[in-house]
Amino acid sequence: MSEPLLAAMRKLKVMIVDDHAAFRRVAKSLLQPLIAEWVECKDGHEAVRRYPQAQPDLVLMDIAMKPLDGLRASAQIKARFPDARIVMLTQYDEADLRAAAREVGAIAYLLKENLLEARDFIEAGTWREQPKSK
Repeated sequence: MSEPLLAAMRKLKVMIVDDHAAFRRVAKSLLQPLIAEWVECKDGHEAVRRYPQAQPDLVLMDIAMKPLDGLRASAQIKARFPDARIVMLTQYDEADLRAAAREVGAIAYLLKENLLEARDFIEAGTWREQPKSK
């Protein structure tokens, strides 16, 4: 990996949105070398409320959360911040959820069972080149 890319990675601010604190800890532990600052949210409502002030580079969003699920939270964030880069990080590998994630403007759909894929996705930096707006 090039030095400029490494330097850019160290400056990343990532919002992780998941209703399971244990999963947030595991994900942060695995991804920590790539991230300079974390913003943790326990549900979609908290993510929608905190996004404007946090303005993260990337959001890792679970789907199945109550009272506001990740798809609806993502749609609300994207409605106010079209440039938000949201990655769905879920345990559900279903075509209809993948389609719904694309519809709300998610730039990627990754599975929790393979956090190494999330690390590789962030490390590759190709998400920076993704069109920001839906």
